[in-house]
Amino acid sequence: MRRRVVVTGCGVVTALGLELSEFWDRLCAGKSGVGPIERFDTSDFKVYFGGEIKNFKPEEHLSMDLKEIRRIDRFVEFGLVAAQNAATNAGIDLLQGDPYRKGVLVGSGIGGLNEIEDQHDALYNRGPSRVSPFMIPKLMVNAASGNISVYWKLKGPNSAVATACASATNAIGDAARLIQYGIADVMITGGSEAALTPMGLSGFARMNALSKRNDEPEKASRPFDIDRDGFVLAEGAGVVILEELEHALARSATIYAELVGYGMSADGSHITAPDPEGQGASYAMQAALRDAGLEPTDIDYINTHGTSTPLGDKAETVAIKNVFHEHAYKLAVSSTKSQLGHLLGASGGVEFVVCALAMREQVAPPTINLDNPDPACDLDYIPHEARRMPLTHIMTNSFGFGGHNASLVIKKFEG
Repeated sequence: MRRRVVVTGCGVVTALGLELSEFWDRLCAGKSGVGPIERFDTSDFKVYFGGEIKNFKPEEHLSMDLKEIRRIDRFVEFGLVAAQNAATNAGIDLLQGDPYRKGVLVGSGIGGLNEIEDQHDALYNRGPSRVSPFMIPKLMVNAASGNISVYWKLKGPNSAVATACASATNAIGDAARLIQYGIADVMITGGSEAALTPMGLSGFARMNALSKRNDEPEKASRPFDIDRDGFVLAEGAGVVILEELEHALARSATIYAELVGYGMSADGSHITAPDPEGQGASYAMQAALRDAGLEPTDIDYINTHGTSTPLGDKAETVAIKNVFHEHAYKLAVSSTKSQLGHLLGASGGVEFVVCALAMREQVAPPTINLDNPDPACDLDYIPHEARRMPLTHIMTNSFGFGGHNASLVIKKFEG
């Protein structure tokens, strides 16, 4: 019999805030975190806005000296701060107890892109002798997981997932498995990303993947709207503390929800475009329902992948209808990327936090900017305003380049 897994702590670093209650309040109020980019000169760019973390100073959040901080990339900084916030929120002292029973599994779609760009400049402008000896440990995708484990001297399972925009959701699902099958009692898990860089922005813009609504950046991310024209690139992190139920109860932890279902699949059709029939996405959702032992009619709310791309939103709507049939029109469905932008490999981590908070507060967050619904996207997307409603089971979806699909299901904890 597999062990039960519960969510006991949440931490975020987002354009809507780093403090959990502020983040949730702004999300439910329909605020947008999207705006002009300030970290670098965007005068030559086709797109010059995003979900940027403004005035982020890691030394104000981490108990590390500046020398140590200079040896980690921005995406690792985000991951460490989100993990620290999650641990504080959970009221857990990760330095106490058996370090071999605690682990880390934090995903990233791209990793240390800031460091890659900085060292590329050093190599070509100043020569190979000026490349930093810390380049490799700063840029590697597993640097967030590795540094988090070092921060708390944890010796249990330690891994990283890189499945593009499904990374954090896969990480959380995989971490839950490690607890279910007795390999760990506590897992720090989620995702972190800092690809809002000159190379990241220009690369996605050249793919025509990004919205070009430069004159109204806060209205650029408009999932399921007929006028959507691409996603908004964002950065940040979302990390949660997962615990085995008895471990959590023994320390009288506050429990947000129980994680009961995990499904994953591949489209196997195109490296960037979603399967237009949503077959892979449908299978991931069905697998999560089977894993949870639930019927489609048990789900009350879905936090969608909902990136605001013409193809993606339509394909996800089709996939939801494939799985939920007539119940699809009774579901509450929304995309918080309308407010946060798309955090790539970190998006599923932040959205899992959103689901945990939604369960605790019994409030489903809105899809903002849904002014002219696409006729092909005809579900209840909670337009403009958050909705108080009974929530017992919540699903969250993440789909990534490469055809990666992942879905998670949480349920209201009732002992």
